Amino acid sequence: MTHFRSSKRLPGPGSGPGLGAGPGPGPGRTLVTVTALVASLGLGVIAPAEAASESAGRTAEAHGFASLEGGTTGGAGGEVVTVTTQADLERYAAAEGPYVIRVAGTIKAEPFGANVVVASDKTIIGVGTAGELVQGELHLTPGTHNVIIRNLTIRDSYVEGNWDCKDTDFDGIQMDTVHHVWVDHNRFSRICDGQLDIRKDSEYVTVSYNRFENNNKTFGIGWTPNVKTQITIDHNWFRGTKQRNPSADNCAYAHLYNNYMTAQADPGDPVWTYGNWSRGRTKMVIENSYYRDVQHPYQADATAELVQRGSILKNTGGRQEAWGTAFDPRDFYDYRLDPAAAVPALVSRFSGPQKGLGAHTVADRPAATGNRASDARH
Repeated sequence: MTHFRSSKRLPGPGSGPGLGAGPGPGPGRTLVTVTALVASLGLGVIAPAEAASESAGRTAEAHGFASLEGGTTGGAGGEVVTVTTQADLERYAAAEGPYVIRVAGTIKAEPFGANVVVASDKTIIGVGTAGELVQGELHLTPGTHNVIIRNLTIRDSYVEGNWDCKDTDFDGIQMDTVHHVWVDHNRFSRICDGQLDIRKDSEYVTVSYNRFENNNKTFGIGWTPNVKTQITIDHNWFRGTKQRNPSADNCAYAHLYNNYMTAQADPGDPVWTYGNWSRGRTKMVIENSYYRDVQHPYQADATAELVQRGSILKNTGGRQEAWGTAFDPRDFYDYRLDPAAAVPALVSRFSGPQKGLGAHTVADRPAATGNRASDARH
């Protein structure tokens, strides 16, 4: 579980604008659920503060690196709209100024693989478990900042028979040279290229509580000779994926904790089926994660550093490499770790879109009515 007080300032592009994003659902019931799950695994009794991973995951406040240098608040303080069509999603996502954009139902992008450009100061959030973008991409161009993408299913831009997708660039979410982005509680499935690509010196990014499913090139970070990116990756479920889970190239700091990887795709490939890869000059820390039925669960280039502690490996083989000192995440922000043994139950229960997210906005309007919302809580 991550707490939100930063303890070290990093040189960066400046503060993200906006006010607080509003409270999430009440934590009491979910704390009981988390505590019960941990107890059922024979891990003993834990205090509420140590049991609050799901509560932290359901609040509207970014954590980890996305919380530093002014934080990431998305469209907080702006107009709240609900969209059901591609035209309205494109209109509000690309608009100037802050917006909270609620996606209600399935939006099928046309033409196949179409980009929806997302501008600065936006929150895009699915309503309950129904918000979907099908055969389309959310695209953040250079200079974009202060964006939250939550509680969506992004799926089915896969081209049948084109497993490598070298001749397409149909990502689920792609961002180039951006800063302050939080990607949380989404589900990615059957994307022709990368499900999530964080590229070209993007900074202050947190990726949490997502499900990555049924894919080849899953989650890539890098595409740059510079060493600038700071990224937190926690409580994600990688299931039925082949490579880049993630691949982190030339990251200044990559902090991975409490992630769950299982049911690896294409286990017959001796090289390119793998889990976490610290590449180039990346400094990576992996903590209390869980790997089941995984080849090459974590590995590092000779030029990179990787520290691994507290993780559980079941039926794994191949490269398990760690060297160097990397960094101490607590030099930058406070967080607590869930027990590694609890990760499969916690992450399988609480990752991906949740019914309670996006459904608690008090004042809202359909996109076509033109009324301004007076409050934004979700």
